[in-house]
Amino acid sequence: MLVLLPPSETKSDGGKGAPLDLGELSLPKLTATREVLVNALVELAADAEASSLALGLSSGQSDEIARNAALWTSSTRPALERYTGVLFDALDAKSFTRAQKAKALTRLAVGSALFGVVRAGDPIPAYRLSGGSKLPGMGTLQSVWKPELTSALEAEADGLVVDLRSGTYQQLGPVPGAVIATVLTEKPDGSRSVVSHFNKHHKGLLARALVISRAEPSDIKGVARVAAKAGLRVEIASDRELVILT
Repeated sequence: MLVLLPPSETKSDGGKGAPLDLGELSLPKLTATREVLVNALVELAADAEASSLALGLSSGQSDEIARNAALWTSSTRPALERYTGVLFDALDAKSFTRAQKAKALTRLAVGSALFGVVRAGDPIPAYRLSGGSKLPGMGTLQSVWKPELTSALEAEADGLVVDLRSGTYQQLGPVPGAVIATVLTEKPDGSRSVVSHFNKHHKGLLARALVISRAEPSDIKGVARVAAKAGLRVEIASDRELVILT
């Protein structure tokens, strides 16, 4: 089973790992595109105004440009430690036992505008690039990644794929047949609406359940059983869509 997580805009600083070596990352078929994008971001960082425009940064986010300028030289840390925010707080990887951490390294991957997808243990630097960004001289990131990311993910996955990425990142490299999750809130009158604020939190809880479970789900019914056992209220909407109710 492979669980795909969305990335986060916020990332931890520093790290104890050696500088970025694309040869150490999973999905090696993506190396050439990763190199093009890293070099493009480093070059773009030389122009603060152009960087702010392309990356949608405010005047107070110059540190993000500095991160991109140092992509080849800054320290790395495992992806599971690099990404921060609501989903990763709910995942709570720091609380994993040794056995659970080992399972997380085999089951979890994170979508990335810069790297396509990285495994949980892949050493990466802090960076700033969103799935909807458009770098000067390039098309959309979807046009950059889609031709190769889907096939790379299909080759990487061994069994069921649970795709918890947001729509923007799913579009970078769709995985046909993957199970997706929709988070809905149910009002007292029985009506339901899409949750935005707690969406990432509940997806983080589902990802955690799939990591710490001893089960190895092979279909959406198996995913639903794991989620329910973890205390999540879920319904199967179709053979591909799991609904989490809040």
